[in-house]
Amino acid sequence: MAELMRPDDLKKITTDVEMAKVKEYLEKKKKHDDAERELREVFLERDIHPQAKDRINAAVSRAAEQGLDEIAVFTFPAKFCTDGGRRINNNLPDWPVSLDGFAKRAYEYFEKELKPLGYKIRVQIMDYPDGVPGNVSMFLQW
Repeated sequence: MAELMRPDDLKKITTDVEMAKVKEYLEKKKKHDDAERELREVFLERDIHPQAKDRINAAVSRAAEQGLDEIAVFTFPAKFCTDGGRRINNNLPDWPVSLDGFAKRAYEYFEKELKPLGYKIRVQIMDYPDGVPGNVSMFLQW
């Protein structure tokens, strides 16, 4: 005849299940954090492509043929800005000082190569997950 389970046995079952869930959550979080860290490192190290001028010419020509006067150049997480995107979100005139990594190099490229030709740049926070700036998009205008 089978014995009835004791309350301590039931508590152990519950604890084991909860610990398994916590372990799974921590493993997923570690993978996510590692992927995010790797993405940030790539973003910080990325440089302007050697064929940037050809790529820009092709992109703006296609856009102009479609009647557009701006293109989205790239998007990146606001947390990659030194202030988490605060300056961009508030449209402060010194927003470029908050750029880092590839965004900073792209802006410097714009200032040197494109602005003298009459191009303009616009940045915008595109979403607000949990009420904080999420992604920033940089647009090239003419």
